[in-house]
Amino acid sequence: MKISLLLLAQFLLLISYSQKTAGPELTSQKVTISGTIKDRRTAETILGASVYILELKQGTWSNEYGFYSLTVPPGNYTIQVSYAGFTTEEDSIVLEANYNKDFQLSESGKELQNVTVSSSKKRSEIRNTEMSVNKLSVQTIKLMPVVFGETDILKSILQLPGVTSAGEGQSGFNVRGGSADQNLILLDEATIYNSSHLFGFFSVFNADAIKDLKLYKGGIPARFGGRLASVLDIYQKDGNRENFRVSGGVGLIASRLLAEGPINKGKGSFLVAGRGSYGHLFLKLSNNKNSAYFYDLNAKLNYTLNAKNKLYLSGYFGRDLFDLNGSFVNVFGNSFGNLRWNHLFSDKLFTNLSMIYSDYYYGLKIDAYGFKWASGIRNFNVKYDFKHYLGNSTRLTYGVNVQYYKFNPGKIEPFDDRSGFRTTQLDKKYAFEPAVYFDADQTISKHLSVSYGMRYSLFYRLGKQDINLYTNNQAVIFNNNFGIYEKAVPIGIRKYGTNETIAKFNNPEPRIALSYAFNDAQSVKMSYNRMTQYLHLISNTSSPTPLDIWSPSDRFFKPQILDQLAIGYFRNFKDDVYSLEIESFYKKIKNKVDYIDGSELIVNNALEQVILNGSGRAYGAEILLRKNSGVFSGWLAYTLSRSEQKTPGRSVQETGINNGQWYRSNYDKLHNVSITGIYKRNAKWTYGAIFTLQSGQPVNFPNGQYTYQDITIPNYGLRNGNSLPLFHHLDLSATFTPRKRKSGTGKSEWVFSIYNLYNRNNAASINFRQNRETAKNEAVKFSIFGIVPGITYNFKF
Repeated sequence: MKISLLLLAQFLLLISYSQKTAGPELTSQKVTISGTIKDRRTAETILGASVYILELKQGTWSNEYGFYSLTVPPGNYTIQVSYAGFTTEEDSIVLEANYNKDFQLSESGKELQNVTVSSSKKRSEIRNTEMSVNKLSVQTIKLMPVVFGETDILKSILQLPGVTSAGEGQSGFNVRGGSADQNLILLDEATIYNSSHLFGFFSVFNADAIKDLKLYKGGIPARFGGRLASVLDIYQKDGNRENFRVSGGVGLIASRLLAEGPINKGKGSFLVAGRGSYGHLFLKLSNNKNSAYFYDLNAKLNYTLNAKNKLYLSGYFGRDLFDLNGSFVNVFGNSFGNLRWNHLFSDKLFTNLSMIYSDYYYGLKIDAYGFKWASGIRNFNVKYDFKHYLGNSTRLTYGVNVQYYKFNPGKIEPFDDRSGFRTTQLDKKYAFEPAVYFDADQTISKHLSVSYGMRYSLFYRLGKQDINLYTNNQAVIFNNNFGIYEKAVPIGIRKYGTNETIAKFNNPEPRIALSYAFNDAQSVKMSYNRMTQYLHLISNTSSPTPLDIWSPSDRFFKPQILDQLAIGYFRNFKDDVYSLEIESFYKKIKNKVDYIDGSELIVNNALEQVILNGSGRAYGAEILLRKNSGVFSGWLAYTLSRSEQKTPGRSVQETGINNGQWYRSNYDKLHNVSITGIYKRNAKWTYGAIFTLQSGQPVNFPNGQYTYQDITIPNYGLRNGNSLPLFHHLDLSATFTPRKRKSGTGKSEWVFSIYNLYNRNNAASINFRQNRETAKNEAVKFSIFGIVPGITYNFKF
């Protein structure tokens, strides 16, 4: 409470100080121009657009809802508005009083890569404090070759520096050596707990319904919290406010359809998008009764009540089904709903209130054993955000965020007499996570800009639940005779009632970033952020699986706390035809969960008996060299990094995990290279190519064996002491756009792709066995993909 009052006092002093020191910016001698940036064709709002006044060499950016605000002296000005993939607009305006001005930008269409980013946009990105942030437009993503020819947002961000995955057909992604559960994935502000379809072959994001995405790897704003490694912030399209439109695509594995149009034209719009796979239908034709498919639905409504109020309602529902002839049935997926209210208190104060429901469900049915299994997590989230434009040199963002969680670790239900199981519900868990935050962006001088903020988070682990008690409060004990960790035996139970506090935590999370611009073409930046994560994904695999469960922090699962420092050099060349970003980072993590050898995670009502709290660290350097314009564009991304963890013994008698030494985490990849190229040959043909090369992921290989009672038992050394072979592949795509008929209004295109052109059999795993014929031990490599051709037909009318 004392910390909360101190933060509030500091925040009020900041507002007071900003109003005093902003000088004439906030006096009656100033006027404010504000408004919304929109797409001319669809009236969609554009977030992140640059608004720049040429005469004053001052500017700002549109927020997540397209709103901007600038305060300047009265006068005659030329305002330049720009955004990648759109033509730059300029307008001469006489400002004598506060003025509302909306801007409309025209798309550059498929010639995105042939559009030079405006100088105002270039200057803004060099001078602002934002670093360790990557953006990809949906237009660019659709030109990148992927497996089966299906546009995939998650596979596209793997081409960015600092981002890797566990390999082909693996779900999730890893950022700067972090685990997949350390990524906060947001779709229209709602949390997505499982980002993949079909166990990692596709992402849950339908690119046709996506407007914008941004990946924060460091320097994370204080409005975000709850995860350590990154924030992937994705926004859905609002829908076309001008005309009814239908678009979609037909591929080898899946198809999609989107419909959008106006509601009370000019006042609102709707969007509905559906997608589904149908590869299982080919199995049916061959009398194969197995099935594996997915489907998802995106929907969004928005309506302008008046000049100061807008409402948004968005939602998502997705499911995967895996069925082995009815003997094994697996169903899982995400869903969410979000109601938002935008309110403009003044031309300097913009607010947004969101009420969000998120859900992840996992269901399993095994006919041979006659039981069903269900688990999941539900999240209720209310957030109220304020954006306060005190002046061109000072902008504030502040707000409050309250979340309530319901965890279902698992429920087993028998469905026939063959089952030897009885109905069993693992203890449900509940938690409450409130937080307050503020961020300030200030321009100190012509060269120096700074942003700083604080997030203060609290976490309450709530009942109803029976909690095991242990000697010395240790749920894991060390067996000195065998030198191993074992489960402790509970000595009692403490019963907690409904909503009774089992454990509570509070953590201040400071953030700061600095930018020193030498000129409009180059700058150095530094950032530091502390993040706290109260939720843990219980998994001992290198990538998430649908069976993994989420668990809240408590007396045994301590909150993970990260401190990250990053420094970088940023440079534009030849009027932003080329750009260079070089960053170095260091991350330190406290209370990183580690598992004892032989830990059992599934159907375990006492997970505290198999975990220990350790520490982690990751460090490295990233290089991103881009060509931003011309008929040929693309980028080279290279990351050199190391990710390690350590769990020492709790006493001198204990050895700890891996003898208490640092060892490579499951997500450690020393080298990561990605080369992406897009070539616009003419109005009909566009080509794309991606080459990916990564160090093999850490694994454990046996270093010997012994025989006990005619049973051969492998012996293993230290954890993650080996690596899979080097991972690499080359992918190509070609997009053919037929010439549009003069009498027609529709557009279409054919996308041809080849994944893994030279048929590299990358190792997903290596298993060891004894050859039955020679009786010799042998290593067997398992690969998922060889060469995979793809074709997709896209249409729009």
